[in-house]
Formats: sequence, C-alpha cells, structure tokens
Amino acid sequence: MNQMPQVLTGEKRDALTELINIGVGKAAGMLNQMTSHQISLRVPSIDLVTLDDLNEVVYGRVDDRQAAVKMDFSGSFSGTAALIFPTASAAQLVSCLTDEEQGTPDLDALRAVTLIEVGNIVVNCVMGSITNMLNEHVRYSLPIYLEGSIAALVHSDAAALNEWMLFIKTRFSIEHLHIEGDILLILETRSLDALFAGIDKLSAGPAE
Repeated sequence: MNQMPQVLTGEKRDALTELINIGVGKAAGMLNQMTSHQISLRVPSIDLVTLDDLNEVVYGRVDDRQAAVKMDFSGSFSGTAALIFPTASAAQLVSCLTDEEQGTPDLDALRAVTLIEVGNIVVNCVMGSITNMLNEHVRYSLPIYLEGSIAALVHSDAAALNEWMLFIKTRFSIEHLHIEGDILLILETRSLDALFAGIDKLSAGPAE
C-alpha cells in the first residue's frame, strides 16, 4: 500500500472545496446554455480515499454498474479525472439535457455523446479552476465514455498512478430532479503532493 501523501486537513479541505466550487459553478453556467432547464451544481464533500474505500464505503456493491467519462491530463499535474454516475442518474441527466424520454432507443444513442460533453465541461472547469488559481498548466487527452463497476473503471489508473485519490461528491439539481454524480481525481503521488503544497501556499497568502 502506498503511504498516504498528506492528511486532508480542515483548512486544506476548505481551500480545495472553494476552488472546486468555483469550477462547478462555471460548469453549471455552461451546461445551462445547453438546455432550457435550470441546472445547478454543488459539492457537498471532498475526501481523500483509496480504491477499497470506493468499493466498500462509497459505492457499496463492487459490481454495481456505473457510467463514467474519463480524461487523462499531464503537465504541472499528471493523472486521470473521471466524472462518474450511477446508470440511473446518467439516464436522468441525459433525458433532461436532450428532452428525450428515458428508455427510448434515441436516448441510448445519445447517452455517450451527451455524457462526454458534460464530463468534458465539468472536468475542464474544475481542473481549470485549480490550475489557474495555482498558476499551473495541464494538457488533456480526449474524453472517453465507459460503463462498468467502479473497480473496473478506475482500478488500472489507481494501480498505475496512486492508490490514493480525491473523491469529490457532486450533485446536479435540474428543476425538481436531484442527480448524483462524483468526480474522481487520481494523481501521481508527486502531483498530489504538489497540489497539496500549492493549496497550502495559497491558503497562507502572500509572503510578508
């Protein structure tokens, strides 16, 4: 087991939550331009977790099917970002954004392309908020759409990059619907340490 890089203290958690909320706020504004429905996004919690935590605590049964959009990134920080939905939540979100009825062939055909667009917006806005505030830069791969268990979706990334990952609980509110989705940031160990160091420096303010 890799050693836990740093404790996600209250002060560090608050600073990171603020940066991420700026990003999801921008993402909500962009998503609102895609649909006639009013969309809001919020981040109720952020935690530093392992794959075992995700399997046993966060997602319950390891074989529950999830829908995910994944993007690799490199530069000042290197790793993988994923926007993950339970399949029922993914279907609700796609139905709202496309105005297609759930369970129709048209909705199934639109699922991947719609979620890729949503994932691209959310991940870029969240990572952009973090990197811009820390004056860092990253490059992204093209987003890909996947379905499967949480273990299947992130196991190879967790094994290759870092057992520890940032789990960002995200909630989409679209009129009367409340749709669950989560953001996972799996960074190389040095990148996670660099991110926390940057957050500490930002929280400390300018040097005297």
